[in-house]
Amino acid sequence: MNTSNLSPQMQSICENAKVASRILASAPAAARDLFLARFADSLLTNSSEIIVANELDVSAAKANGISDSLLDRLMLTPPRIEGVADAVRQIIALPDPLGHGDMSTRPNGLQIIKKSVPLGVIGFIYEARPNVTADAAALCVKSGNAVILRGGKDALNSNIAIANLARAA
Repeated sequence: MNTSNLSPQMQSICENAKVASRILASAPAAARDLFLARFADSLLTNSSEIIVANELDVSAAKANGISDSLLDRLMLTPPRIEGVADAVRQIIALPDPLGHGDMSTRPNGLQIIKKSVPLGVIGFIYEARPNVTADAAALCVKSGNAVILRGGKDALNSNIAIANLARAA
């Protein structure tokens, strides 16, 4: 990927994601699942921190006249955070998507192996839905991919709080 036309900050983000993608691609399933378990625990343990950040987002969104439906998607409550943590735990329970494959032999004797591998770095752009920050990160880690998350400005504080918990996990 040619990153020469990106800002220095975005170029650094892309370079770091590329390094992370190599690490995730070779990480065993148990290590990826351990991260997800720590992340889910951290979401619950730090839910008050997430809610404080979310209240800043909700307050600003109301002042900006955001629609009621978008406001509802933006709002995080203790039960919603529990739901996000449960979703991460459900991802842990999924079978490891990496390394599985099929082998076939062509009529000329050539053996072909199809094997599932990570894509590498995934860019994820989404609106005012802070739960997507956790969902996208968890799905990408489970599948051995790095992810660059770009959430909507309305959920900036919530997204930062959740992303910081993912980094810490």
